[in-house]
Amino acid sequence: MNPFTFNTSKSIRFGEGAVSQLGDIVKGEIGDRVMVVTDPGMVATGLVERALTALEKAGVAVELFCDVEADPPENVILTAAGRARDAGVDGVVGFGGGSSLDVAKLVSLLALGKETLADIYGVGNAKGPRLPLILVPTTSGTGSEVTPISIVTTGTNEKMGVVSPVILPDVALLDPELTYGLPPHITAATGIDAMVHAIEAYASASANNNPVSRMLATQALTLMGGSVLKAVHEGSDKQARANMLLGSMLAGQAFANSPVAAVHALAYPLGGHFHIPHGLSNALVLPHVLRFNIVTSPQPYAELAPYAFPELAELEGQARAAAFCDRLAELSAECGLQTSLRAMEIPQDILPRLASDAMNQTRLLVNNPRPVTEQDALAIYRAAY
Repeated sequence: MNPFTFNTSKSIRFGEGAVSQLGDIVKGEIGDRVMVVTDPGMVATGLVERALTALEKAGVAVELFCDVEADPPENVILTAAGRARDAGVDGVVGFGGGSSLDVAKLVSLLALGKETLADIYGVGNAKGPRLPLILVPTTSGTGSEVTPISIVTTGTNEKMGVVSPVILPDVALLDPELTYGLPPHITAATGIDAMVHAIEAYASASANNNPVSRMLATQALTLMGGSVLKAVHEGSDKQARANMLLGSMLAGQAFANSPVAAVHALAYPLGGHFHIPHGLSNALVLPHVLRFNIVTSPQPYAELAPYAFPELAELEGQARAAAFCDRLAELSAECGLQTSLRAMEIPQDILPRLASDAMNQTRLLVNNPRPVTEQDALAIYRAAY
């Protein structure tokens, strides 16, 4: 067995109504004053108020930063970090979807003023220390609450990552009740996103692909494959919501240690140029990247298929891997997601630019089971069109 490293959040707390314990957890893990990082949409739902009430009851003073944007740009992160520093907070609570959690991670690091954002892009460049950090996800998709990764939009349309175990939180607090009101389209996009994390982690060519990540990926797909449609179309189903939140977290643990690959590399330019939500970007290219991969590397996908879709167990080898790709494409449609770049009104003449931009995602492409050239990327985009 090859040597590997597995890192995850120090403490994971899961349960209905768990957000009511947030104040006591903050008092124990952080102190008397925190910054809560979230976005305007979350504030409008009323869910942030539940968190603030729990903090108030415990006597915790709050500096609220609610200006997070989707695909957060550098200026949002720097503004939040400056406010946290000026307020002298003892720690940071991220509350919301992946963008809010990603911003919270970097605020906890940058608020101390010992590192700059420009210096920590890449793998292992963030050294710490950081402020104490608690992350509370409200979607079942990114798994950001258990990943050492924060994605930042730099310039106009390119994304870069900060990857370091330093930004794993002290506590990941998962409360399925916070996901009950997610609209169907967000449930669908984030759900497919989480399934992508499990699939790419399991098949990753990373030298750190390991038995723990693969085990977590299969359990994640078992939970989500059997629950995503119910969560989308019967959003009040508590078991489906719990399965999706737990599955998302397990997939996050998997890909945090066995990194994702070409699906994400080709999805990022779609988000950067057209501000397509990350989960939907992944869903648009997923079956086409996998069809490309199974030409030379069908085995991991054939192994995974029955966990998500038990009926595929009756097939074998390449046929099962191909059916897995087809079934994933059908799942996106059944969830009500757009299934082509054309449906997103993306002009066909930009596909070469997208392919060129995707090649900049070397951190991800190196993990793909089959090498991807720029011409390969262009062919995948054309197949997705």
